[in-house]
Amino acid sequence: MPVSMETLAGDLAAETAALRELVAGLDEAGWRRDTPAAGWTVADQISHLAHFDDVAVQSATDPDGFRAELEKAVAAGGIDPDAIAQRYRERPGAELLAWFDDARGRLIVAFRGLDPSLRVPWFGPAMSAASSLTARIMETWAHGQDVADTVGVQREPTDRLRHVAHIGVGARPFSYAVHGKQAPATPIRVELTAPSGAVWTWGPEDAGDRVTGPALDFCLAVTQRRHRDDTGLEITGPVATEWMSIAQAFAGAAGAGRKPGEFA
Repeated sequence: MPVSMETLAGDLAAETAALRELVAGLDEAGWRRDTPAAGWTVADQISHLAHFDDVAVQSATDPDGFRAELEKAVAAGGIDPDAIAQRYRERPGAELLAWFDDARGRLIVAFRGLDPSLRVPWFGPAMSAASSLTARIMETWAHGQDVADTVGVQREPTDRLRHVAHIGVGARPFSYAVHGKQAPATPIRVELTAPSGAVWTWGPEDAGDRVTGPALDFCLAVTQRRHRDDTGLEITGPVATEWMSIAQAFAGAAGAGRKPGEFA
C-alpha cells in the first residue's frame, strides 16, 4: 500500500496534540525543569522541535537555501543540538509554545501535499518526504517522553508507535556507523506487539537473531529513552544483542542513552 502523506500528517498532528497537552499549562518554573536528557530543560525540548520543524520546512520548500545554510553550519564546526538549544534559552515558555505551534502548523501544511517519494535534503543523505515526516513523528514522541518523565505523566501508548519502530529498525546501519562500525549482514527478526494487540514484524521469520516484545519498549530503547535492561524486550543472539546495545533511531552523534534502573 502506498504511503499516505495525509495519514502521516494526521498522525503527526495527533502526536503534537499529545505533547502540547503536557506543556500548555506549565508555569515558567515548569518550563525550566530539567528533563532526563542531561543539560536540557522542558523549554529546550520544545525549542529543539520548533527549530528543526522550521529547518524541515525549508528543506522541502527551499532545498537550495537549506543546502547553503547547511554548508555554513558545517564550515562553522557542524550541527550542535546543545548550542542550538542555548540560542533560545532566554525565551519565555509561552513564546516557545507559540513558536512550536506555528512551526508545526506550517510543517504539516507544507508536507501534506507533497509526493511521498520526493527527495528532500537533510543532515546526511537525502530522504523521501514521507520519511522526513515520519522522522518528525519519531522526534515528537521521543522528546515528548522526556517531557512526560519530567512532569510525572505516564502516556497512553498508541499505534502511532509503528512509525517510531519502523525508523528504529531502518536505522540499524546508522546505529553502527555513529560508533565507527560496519553493520553485520546477519538478518534480525523484530516482532513487536502493538498497543492495539496487533503484531508488527520486520526481517526474515527464520532469523536466529531476534528482538521481540512490546512495541512501546522497543521504541523506548531505540530512541534511548530507556535502557534496554529496563524493558520487557527479549533479545536473542549475539548480533541482536550488539545492535540493541547501540540502537539509535535519531540523527546525530551517538547518544548517551539512559542508565539501567534510572526509571525504576
